[in-house]
Amino acid sequence: MEFVEPIKDIEKINAIKDLLKKQSQRDLLLFVLGINTGIRVHDLLSLRVEHVREGDKIKEFLYLKDETRDEMRAYYLNSKVQQELISYFVIYELKDSDFLFKSKKNEQPITRQQAYRIINKAAKDVGILGKIGMHTLRKTFGYHAYRKGIAISILRDIYNHHSSSETLHYIGIDKEDIRRHIKVDVNL
Repeated sequence: MEFVEPIKDIEKINAIKDLLKKQSQRDLLLFVLGINTGIRVHDLLSLRVEHVREGDKIKEFLYLKDETRDEMRAYYLNSKVQQELISYFVIYELKDSDFLFKSKKNEQPITRQQAYRIINKAAKDVGILGKIGMHTLRKTFGYHAYRKGIAISILRDIYNHHSSSETLHYIGIDKEDIRRHIKVDVNL
């Protein structure tokens, strides 16, 4: 597997959202859900409508089985994700048992390759030159969560990494980033 980068530039993230919104609400939802939850691509593509919607309400948390730990894991569906889910369900009439990212060709979810093509093309179209893949969504989530103050120990747990340094490397934070951006502000 090739090493891919997180998308660090918020303007590029917004440009991808704008591009995908014009292209397909499904594709936009894939991107927004990926960068806001850090869910693995396999799990994203396996999602069914019932995972995120109960009746006509969007759930606050999405629960998925973590196979490596044999436990259920909760993923918060923030306002950005909820907004895109609402828009998605207005456009597409889906049953609870339908795959969330259903292929236009059949009742199956889009493939990992199709998801990769969607994300990679959108990134290239907005001028991102680095290596982009499906792990980019997960890494983008971690990078921005860390930059907004989420403890590295929490991110390490989300990613099932053995060390904080492994997580920092994974999300594209180097020692220079850490030194430049630390704000220890107790503001008493």
